[in-house]
Amino acid sequence: MGKTDYAAAYRDIDIRQEPDRYVIGRGEQGVLIAQPYKSEILPFWRFATPEIAKASAEKIYQLFNDYKAAKDFVGMDMARKFLQMGWTRSRRYANHASGDKYNQDGTVKKQDSGSEQSAKAESARIFFEIYSIAKNDEIYLELKELHKQKQK
Repeated sequence: MGKTDYAAAYRDIDIRQEPDRYVIGRGEQGVLIAQPYKSEILPFWRFATPEIAKASAEKIYQLFNDYKAAKDFVGMDMARKFLQMGWTRSRRYANHASGDKYNQDGTVKKQDSGSEQSAKAESARIFFEIYSIAKNDEIYLELKELHKQKQK
C-alpha cells in the first residue's frame, strides 16, 4: 500500500465504525489521529517517571486486552502504538534531556551522559517490555494478518 496522509484519511471518521479504512502503517503512524481510540488511550499515556510509566503502560496494556476481548484489531493496534510511542519518547528524553535529538544544522546531538541510568531510560524499559508483549500477542498477530488481507 502506498504512502498515506493519515490526517486526511482519518479526518471526520470514526475508525471503530469503519475499521476497514484503518491503515496499519509503520511504527507509530496515525496514533494521534485515529478516533475514537486516540481519545480513549491518550489520557493514560505518561512517562515522566518510572512509576508513572509503569501505571501508564499497564493501563494501556489493559486497554489492549479489552480491545482483544472485543476482537477489535484497530484498538489493539492503536494501544500497541501508544506503548511503542511510550518507549520511543522515553528513550528520546533519556538520550537528550531537552527532547531535541538534532542540532540546528541537522546533525544528531551527542547523547547526554548518564542517559542509561536516567529515570527516562527506566521508563523506556518499562514501556518496551509491555510493548514487546503486545506486539507478539498471538491473537493480535492473527487479527493483524486478517486485517492486512482485507486491505489487499
